[in-house]
Amino acid sequence: MVALAVALAVLVGLALGMLGGGGSILAVPLLVYVAGVGAKEAIATSLLVVGVTSAVALVPYARARRVRWRTGALFGAAGMAGAYGGGRAAAFVPGAVLLAAFAVMMLATAAAMIRGRRTIVPERPHGELPVLHVLVEGAVVGLVTGMVGAGGGFLVVPALVLLGGLPMPAAVATSLLVIAMKSFAGLAGYLAVVEIDWALAGAVTAAAVVGSLAGGRLGRAVPQDALRRAFGWFVLAMGTFVLVQQLPAVLAAGVAGLVVVAVVAVWLWARRSRRRAAAAPPAVPAPTGPAEGRGVNTGGAG
Repeated sequence: MVALAVALAVLVGLALGMLGGGGSILAVPLLVYVAGVGAKEAIATSLLVVGVTSAVALVPYARARRVRWRTGALFGAAGMAGAYGGGRAAAFVPGAVLLAAFAVMMLATAAAMIRGRRTIVPERPHGELPVLHVLVEGAVVGLVTGMVGAGGGFLVVPALVLLGGLPMPAAVATSLLVIAMKSFAGLAGYLAVVEIDWALAGAVTAAAVVGSLAGGRLGRAVPQDALRRAFGWFVLAMGTFVLVQQLPAVLAAGVAGLVVVAVVAVWLWARRSRRRAAAAPPAVPAPTGPAEGRGVNTGGAG
């Protein structure tokens, strides 16, 4: 199964080389269901695979001068902070929940790819860059990437087009820089809480790099719209499969979570009631006197 996983890892590189994203969408299910790696270890390994592969795939784009380094550096720096935080926060989330969240990201990716871009955003004039918007968007995308190992190109490319005002070819090229930066930061966050199989990670990464080099050449020969839609339908099927596989565990975790919340709420309510009772002033008994209208015998005759 490991040999099959390494062979299929070429598809991860092909996706990154041809589309500028989509590598982690394939890497995590590949590692979980083919190589038999645990959920968190698979996410951490996918971050390494996608980070190295993106860095290699970036080289030909950089030689062609399509990369917008300033925009990519700002977006990537914010994404690194978010990705590291997401990787550390994932330690407190069950693996089944992470895989279910990953499946939701796959479905969102599929929808975006099948639908395609409906509007063309004009390129922003040189020097006009909404730095605050880019930083906030980068941090949010990085948080998603670090936690579930997804949210790379399919979130970065639209953000670079809409916020950075980049044309599509430049956005695809710049997204590889951002994905590499975020992936390594997310990996650093995960390495603090999980251990990965470095031999498997190295073999999968090498296969993905070979695929990315081939994908860069094929991407110039295959119509991008047809390729994106075909990949979108494939991701839709994979995302549905992963979500169905993890749904029972997620539902069980949700029920357990509701029970814990209910118990905590009852405990807090009882504690608050005791505090109110202890803080209330003691009840003062009403004064009592001689009974009204009752005759008193004083002795002696009238």
